[in-house]
Amino acid sequence: MSDNIELKDEERQKCEIWTRVMGYHRPVSEFNKGKKSEYYSRKCFTEANAVAGIEKIEVQASSDCGCSIAAE
Repeated sequence: MSDNIELKDEERQKCEIWTRVMGYHRPVSEFNKGKKSEYYSRKCFTEANAVAGIEKIEVQASSDCGCSIAAE
């Protein structure tokens, strides 16, 4: 028996995606066109990327104007 299982598109089950909006959870499928567009253009937060971004800001600020932005 093969370990590689392949399903046809008609055999697949649709996955419903929910997200938190204004303090409550809603399925993305119920969003209007504009809200869906905004949802799909969001970027996921990662701590490593956030810290790297702060370091880039500090270097850029100190080289541009002689001041530095301190991370809190």
